Amino acid sequence: MRDSSSTRFIRFHLKTRHLVLLVELGRHASILHAAEAAGLTQPGASKLIGELEHALGVPLFERMPRGVVPTWYGQVLIRRAGAALAEMDAAHQEIMQGQAGFGGRVAVGSVRAAAATLLPQAIRLLKERNPRVQVAVASDTSQAMIEALRAGELDIVIGRILDPGAVAELDFEPLADEPHSLIVRAGHPWLGRTDLGFGDLAQAPWILPLAGRLRDQLMALFIARGLPQPVDVVETISLPLVMRLLADSDRVVALPLELVQAGLDAGTLAVLPLDADLRAGVYGIVTRKRHHLLPSAEAMLAALREAAGLTPPVHT
Repeated sequence: MRDSSSTRFIRFHLKTRHLVLLVELGRHASILHAAEAAGLTQPGASKLIGELEHALGVPLFERMPRGVVPTWYGQVLIRRAGAALAEMDAAHQEIMQGQAGFGGRVAVGSVRAAAATLLPQAIRLLKERNPRVQVAVASDTSQAMIEALRAGELDIVIGRILDPGAVAELDFEPLADEPHSLIVRAGHPWLGRTDLGFGDLAQAPWILPLAGRLRDQLMALFIARGLPQPVDVVETISLPLVMRLLADSDRVVALPLELVQAGLDAGTLAVLPLDADLRAGVYGIVTRKRHHLLPSAEAMLAALREAAGLTPPVHT
């Protein structure tokens, strides 16, 4: 049962313009810029913030010399405001889809390995049955995509849940682990070596992923052996840039084989003869709990499950 104070807050204090302003404050660290984006005056925006802080009894923003910074309470409200507005947008889209017959749009975020294998199969299945559905695909770190999912900016994510605080809000259907191999260009001078070791890797020029589990595993390989961490580093998750850097240098990168299979088959890339036992962790299909997906997103979810050979979960 909903708490009575929560009911009063929602029914008597919270208005749509509060939600819109909160979302814009999450995008702009400035009351002035957020007010302009929300179609409000700065005094009007300040008044709305004051109303929320008074109703909740907690500070939502810290006033800084050059703008505002959300407190923990403000971060929670901004995220929930985004999800609430996304729900109303979904309701509008669902009605429009119902009026127009099936169609609409679905936004999917995916880790790179799934984007190279599972996702194309699922999109093909979806388009065979519902060619009018527009599919938007985002690729980022799992953490960033999960936050976009929680905020209602994505419908489905194929990724990992790294934040324990997000688990209660999300459904996770595991798919696969993501082992990584050490990839270099064809003709790399280390490919013929039988004595290649981690000491060599510590001195190598690297292409490294952004901060996260895989990056931590890579650094742990050197730390555990008393080796220095690589210093000649390019940090990126852009696959086109990675391919160009590999082609033009002797850099090393850790990637799933599925992602570079075309280059391996063509003979432009190769796998170093050293097993680092790198695994990014199990990824899966992530959706929001108790969120009714649009028909277009439901169709995408069904196609993903079919392509992955999954049985839809039974919710009790």
